[in-house]
Amino acid sequence: MTDLSKYRNIGIFAHVDAGKTTTTERILSLTGKIHKIGEVHDGEATTDFMDQERERGITIQSAATSAFWKEHRLNIIDTPGHVDFTIEVYRSLKVLDGGVGVFCGSGGVEPQSETNWRYANDSEVSRLIFVNKLDRLGADFKRVVKQVEDVLGAKPLVMVLPIGTEDDFVGVVDLLTRKAWVWDATGDPLAYELQDVPEDMKAEVEEYREALIETALDMDDDLMEAYLEGEEPSIEDLKRCIKKGTLDLEFFPTYCGSAFKNKGVQLVLDAVVDYLPNPTEVDPQPEVDLEGNETGEFATVDVNEPFRALAFKIMDDRFGALTFIRIYSGKIAKGDTVLNTFTGKTERIGRIVEMHAESREERDSAQAGDIVAVLGMKNTQTGHTLADPKDPATLEPMVFPDPVISIAVAPKNKAASEKLGIAIGKMVQEDPSFYVETDEESGETILKGMGELHLDIKIDILKRTHGIEVDVGAPQVAYRETITQTVEDSYTHKKQSGGSGQYGKIDYVLEPQEPGAGFEFESKVTGGNVPREFWPAVQKGFEQSMAEGTLAGFPLEDFKVTLMDGAFHAVDSSAIAFEIAARAAYRQSIPKAAPQILEPVMKVDVFTPDDHVGDVIGDLNRRRGMIGGQEPGPTGVRVKAEVPLAEMFGYIGDLRTMTSGRGQFSMEFAHYSPCPKNVADEVIKAALEKKNAA
Repeated sequence: MTDLSKYRNIGIFAHVDAGKTTTTERILSLTGKIHKIGEVHDGEATTDFMDQERERGITIQSAATSAFWKEHRLNIIDTPGHVDFTIEVYRSLKVLDGGVGVFCGSGGVEPQSETNWRYANDSEVSRLIFVNKLDRLGADFKRVVKQVEDVLGAKPLVMVLPIGTEDDFVGVVDLLTRKAWVWDATGDPLAYELQDVPEDMKAEVEEYREALIETALDMDDDLMEAYLEGEEPSIEDLKRCIKKGTLDLEFFPTYCGSAFKNKGVQLVLDAVVDYLPNPTEVDPQPEVDLEGNETGEFATVDVNEPFRALAFKIMDDRFGALTFIRIYSGKIAKGDTVLNTFTGKTERIGRIVEMHAESREERDSAQAGDIVAVLGMKNTQTGHTLADPKDPATLEPMVFPDPVISIAVAPKNKAASEKLGIAIGKMVQEDPSFYVETDEESGETILKGMGELHLDIKIDILKRTHGIEVDVGAPQVAYRETITQTVEDSYTHKKQSGGSGQYGKIDYVLEPQEPGAGFEFESKVTGGNVPREFWPAVQKGFEQSMAEGTLAGFPLEDFKVTLMDGAFHAVDSSAIAFEIAARAAYRQSIPKAAPQILEPVMKVDVFTPDDHVGDVIGDLNRRRGMIGGQEPGPTGVRVKAEVPLAEMFGYIGDLRTMTSGRGQFSMEFAHYSPCPKNVADEVIKAALEKKNAA
């Protein structure tokens, strides 16, 4: 039996280039898991094991690994920072108990940090903060702490202060113990000395220590009272209060260092053990029924409870599909049969392996609190619950965003054509934010994803991993349609051709809804002119027609249908007759309701050196962007804007040209908004040409 109090399931998340993967490497090195430290910039990092990750120096898949520190088992997930892969962060946070948010000492709180922080808030995950790269030019620990307060609205609890900055950064002062950790210049993480606080920092250390104690003791009235009467709390009492505040998300213990230079990582590991929750200290997972409504039951982390686990990631490798699961309650052994409550089918656990990035260690069994990978799952996908067949229950599933960009691909030869379907099937299983559909008119395979880089990587994986060469079409934007006026109309469906006929008459009102409100149906029929059993058929007819708008064939959204009245025939009326009436009514009335094209608008965050700000803003304006604001930083300016996705293709190349290669940007979906008439006309024309060509 494993002692769950010695478990820590944690994730490391941050903006691109803040140093997550490097921090993970240092943790693995310090815990004795690896002996040679791999560097991201050399393409050698342990958790970046895909070819695409090594070449680009970014993390694409979240990698799982385990390590031990001070007799505690750490299950660590290194997540991607790039916005196109936020889905990986989201699903990792869903199954973790705690996290370490890494921020760059000079870049500070960057756009992707905000998104990840928001996800972590939604998932109510306790976090530590590690301000990394304090050896870099422009690094400023206190400025980043201030940004965490202002930009994220969070309360950082400063636990250490840096000794020196930039090139002079040599170590940190631990405020609790008043000890200075000073590393030498060899870069060896173990080559440090514990010294007294430097003379010139003593006043500052006492000031910050007092603030730390007061914030921590807010968690315990008795200790606070004693402290106000002059009694100094013990380190153990302080740690207990800090842990309570961390678990309650009242504040976030904040550390600093330089992972690359091996300075400051030990204190973060100690904090993971001291302040982040073990699996039993986290609120239990709510169980839901098949409709997604909470049942009031919870999956409590306990080995003796019935088995409950959430599949949060599928990864295909040379041994077959690996299904990563987080076990919430109960235990499993090799050869057990479990129930997938989503499909209603049982699955057999072939093998259980503990992952260390790419390599693995076999296990005979696993239990509540574990994060392991299992082989042998045939029909399990991300977000599915595995449960005890004798005592089934479903855990709260994951919700994934809709894709905003698509490209058409076609295999270059017949051999590739046969392999393409199988390869894409595997990729869709691995990544829930990646969609594939076939255009029935043109026969093309359409890949849909979260951004250009996302789809770029998918094409690369098709080529390298699966050996399939494809021709790639130009990226397409996922447009939508909506209506702008209210229309009152009527439609009668009559068909008489020998035998029983079909009859259904509906009087209805179509009206626009607020953006994002979706489709709504209401019936105000009184007196039985349209019997109640036919109302769902009318709703279904309208709802199924929404997939194709009348302007250019894009999905229609945000409108309401109110069934006002109608008529039926005692013999000839049926559900199908009313469904056909609703479909025809849709085609008849939508064009009368002043339909318009909606386009996806992206939240764009551009970093540019000071001397190129004017060029960048001018360029964003030319792309129909709305500038939201500018934030000066130590090394440049961040420009925030909202820009239509259609104008952002190839932007990274233009930005690099404008800023001599120093500019960076990230973007994520913001909302749909009406297209200007000239753009809408072009979109409609292109859609009709495509339809006619097919």
